[in-house]
Amino acid sequence: MDDMAFKIKADFLKGLAHSIRLQVIEYLKNGEASVGKLVKELGVEQSNLSRHLATLRELGILEARQEKTTVYYSIHDHDIFKVLRPIAELLRKKLKRSEKLLESLGKE
Repeated sequence: MDDMAFKIKADFLKGLAHSIRLQVIEYLKNGEASVGKLVKELGVEQSNLSRHLATLRELGILEARQEKTTVYYSIHDHDIFKVLRPIAELLRKKLKRSEKLLESLGKE
């Protein structure tokens, strides 16, 4: 694979690499929400959230629609969960290995 393909993949993953962005994706899994609702539910300031929402739109993960003065966000491509589920599974396995190691340390 050429360098450009790796750069594109790395840039996409960098775009995901923030806890607020991951929270937004997870929250929107079940349907759209207004910016105001996201601010309230996630406990972040609107200016901070807007920056993260813009990044997720640029990545093609979210889409927005405006109704009067309210902007609603939703997942544009649900295939993002095909990326996030295996990551969660890898982390679960890592945690189990860590738990086993801690158990063995407690037996000494």
